[in-house]
Amino acid sequence: MASLARVIHDYQTGELSRDEFVAQLDSTLTTGGLGPTQLLEMLGAAHRQAPLPEDLYVEVRRRIEQLRVSNVAAGGEETGIQTSVEIPSVRSASAGDSSASSSASSSASAANTPGAAGHDQIKGTGDTLNNRFVLEECLGVGGMGTVYKALDLRKLEASDRKPYLAIKVLNVQFRGNPNSLVALQREARKAQVLAHRNIITVYDFDRDGPIVYLTMEYLSGKPLSQLLRTPGYQGMPVRAALPIVRGMCAALAYAHERGFVHCDFKPANVFLTTNAEVKVIDFGIARVFQRPEEESDATVFDPGSLGALTPAYASPEMIEHREPDPRDDIYALGCITYELLTGHHPFDRLSATQARNADFKPQRPPNLDSRQWRALRAALSFDRNTRMPSVVRFIAEFDNEARAEKSGALAKVGLASFAVVCAAAVGVFALRSGPGRQDNVPADSAASPVVADRADVAPDANSAAGVAPTVSPPVGASVAPDSAPSAPSATAPATSPSAPLATSPNAAPPAPPTPKPALTLAAVAPALAQVPCSALSASVQGHSLTVRGFVSQRNGAGHLKDTLAALPGVDTLALEAEPLADDKCDVVKTLAPYWIRNWQAGRVAALHVRPAGGLLHEGDPLVVDVTTPGFDSYVNLDYYQLDGSVVHMVPSPRAKDNQAPPHYAATIGSAGDWIISKPFGAEMVVLLITPAPLFDKPRPESEPRADYLRALDTRLTQIGGKYGQDHIVADFAPITTKPHTP
Repeated sequence: MASLARVIHDYQTGELSRDEFVAQLDSTLTTGGLGPTQLLEMLGAAHRQAPLPEDLYVEVRRRIEQLRVSNVAAGGEETGIQTSVEIPSVRSASAGDSSASSSASSSASAANTPGAAGHDQIKGTGDTLNNRFVLEECLGVGGMGTVYKALDLRKLEASDRKPYLAIKVLNVQFRGNPNSLVALQREARKAQVLAHRNIITVYDFDRDGPIVYLTMEYLSGKPLSQLLRTPGYQGMPVRAALPIVRGMCAALAYAHERGFVHCDFKPANVFLTTNAEVKVIDFGIARVFQRPEEESDATVFDPGSLGALTPAYASPEMIEHREPDPRDDIYALGCITYELLTGHHPFDRLSATQARNADFKPQRPPNLDSRQWRALRAALSFDRNTRMPSVVRFIAEFDNEARAEKSGALAKVGLASFAVVCAAAVGVFALRSGPGRQDNVPADSAASPVVADRADVAPDANSAAGVAPTVSPPVGASVAPDSAPSAPSATAPATSPSAPLATSPNAAPPAPPTPKPALTLAAVAPALAQVPCSALSASVQGHSLTVRGFVSQRNGAGHLKDTLAALPGVDTLALEAEPLADDKCDVVKTLAPYWIRNWQAGRVAALHVRPAGGLLHEGDPLVVDVTTPGFDSYVNLDYYQLDGSVVHMVPSPRAKDNQAPPHYAATIGSAGDWIISKPFGAEMVVLLITPAPLFDKPRPESEPRADYLRALDTRLTQIGGKYGQDHIVADFAPITTKPHTP
C-alpha cells in the first residue's frame, strides 16, 4: 500500500531505472499524504530488506527530513518537519552512530557534487539552484514538473520586501526529452507575452547543469481543485461563483485574443489567491492557433506532444488530436463552471468522447436562470460548431449582474414609465367608476392621490431618470394649470390614498396559499430503497433534490426519474445515475449500504480509475487512485471481472500491506501489476474500507465471485457489530474494457 515502499521496491527489483526512481520520488514524497516520521520508517524498513546505494539512501533520507507536509486538504494546519526520528542503521551496531553519521555526511556531500557517480543531481527541498534560488517548500507536482517556493538570495541581499518566487523544475523524465528545454523556453516566452492580472507572471527559464527550471510569480492561496475537493462541497451560489468565473474568462479571453489556447484548462490550473484574485497558471502546453510570421517555428516543436492532457476537461476535438481552437478552452470552462456551481462534474468525470457516445446530457443546476443555463449548456456542447463561440460571449450571457448593471439606467427609466402609466390607468378608472363621479371634475384632482400612492413603488427610478410623476390626461379631459395645486372637488367624495380602489363589503378574504410540503431525506429514502439493483444517495436543498449513484441497465433511470419528480415537495430534480451492468447486481446488493454510507458522509473514501471515465483496452495497465477516511483503516481493493471471478488487488501477494493512516492517498497499479485482457465488457473495481483486517488469512489472488461475496457478507456483519457500521465504507468504479485496436 505504501507508495514510497513500492517505488523503492520497484527500483530494487530493476523495474525502475535510477532516473525513473528519482522521477517518481518527486511526486511520491509530495502527494503521498504521509508525514516525515512515517516516510522515514518506510525508508528504513525497505533499506534493511535490500540496501539502496548509499548515496541514494542518504539523499532520499535528507529529502524526507526536509519535507514539509501540508494537511490543509484534510482540514488541518501546516505541520512542521520532525527530525527526531531515528532509522536503525543497516550497519552493525559496533560501527557506532558517529561512524554512520560521518559516512552519511560524506555520502550526502558526494551526492551533491556535480556529476557524482555519473548520475544526475537530485534537487529538492533545501537545495539551491545556480547559487541563487533556495528551494524551501514543495508546492505541488504537475505533469511536466515539480513546483517549489524558492527564496531569491539576490532579492534578499537587496532587501526586497518580496524575496520569494515559484520555480518549476522539470521532472527527470522530461529532462531526458531532447525537446524539454524547448518546452520550457516556449512556456516562458508565451507566458511573458500573456501579461494579464488574471494570468500568473512568468519571469524566465534557466538551467543548473542537467536541471532545467522556470521562475515565476509566487502566489499565496490555493488551487480551485482544492476547493472543489473539500469534503461535503456541493456547489456555491451564482453570486459567489461569479467573481471566479469572471477571472477565468478574463484570462482566457486575453489569451485567445493573442492567438493562444491553454489546452489543459482545469481546476488545478486556476489559482485563488489570498487577495481574492483569480490566476490562471501553467500555459505549459498552450498552442498557437493563429500563427503569425514570428511564430513560424511553432511547427518544429509542439508542446502538446509531451502528452499532458486531462480527459475530464478536454474537448472531444482535443482527445481526437484535432487542431487547437479557443472553443476547446470554452468546453473546459463550462465543465469547471458547472462543477463550481453544483459540486460535481457535468458528465461525472467521463471524457468528452465517452459522454458523447453515451448521449450524456447534463442536468440544469437549480440556481441558474434560463439565460445562464443556455450559455452554460452551449459551452458544454460536444460539437465545436454548436459550442459557445467565444469566452466574451459566454460571460456576457452568463453574468446576469453585469447585464443588470449595463441596462440599469434603461431599466430604471422603463420602471418609472411603467409606474406612471399604471398610475394613470388606475386614476382614470377610479375617476370614471367612483360613486358620485362628475364628468367636469379635473382629472388631476382624482388621480393625484393614486399617483402619490404608486410613485413610492420605485422612487429611485423616478429620481434617477429625471422623470417627474406627472400623468398625461386622457383625450378630452380637462387639465388644471401646472402652477395650481390639485384639490379634490367639493362635489367629489374624498379618496384616501391607502384605501382600496374598489371593494365589496360582502367579499370574502382570499384563501391563504397552501403551504408546500417540506422535502426531506426521510421522504426520499423509501422511494430509493424500492429500486432494485441500485446504490443511490440523495441530498436535499430546499425543494431541490439531487440523487447520485448507480442503477441497473435493466431497470434504467427513466422510471426512477418520474418517481422522484412526483414526490411531494420536489421542485427541481438532478438525477446522476450511472448505468450498471446487470451481472453486478450481486456485488451491489452486498456493498450498496456501505457505498451509500460513504457518500452520505461526504465521500470520505474515494476511488478513481485512470484514465478518467474508465475506458481501458487490451494490454493497458489497471491503475487506480484511492483516498482513505480520517481514521486508521484497512484498504481492500477488488477487481470484478466479466468472467465471474474477482481479483484481489489489495491485499494480495503483490501488495500485502493494506493498512493506511488517516487521510491517506495512493496510486495502485502504476507498475503494471494488473493488465487488461479478455473477456472484455462492463467490469468493476471496488474499494472497501474496514477498521480491521477483512480476513485472518490471505485469500487467493483470484477466486469465484459468488464464494467471495458470501464470505464478505458474513465478515462485514461481524466487523460492523464489533467496530460499528459507520467505520465500513465503499466506493465503486465501473470500467469498460475493449480489445486492442491496432
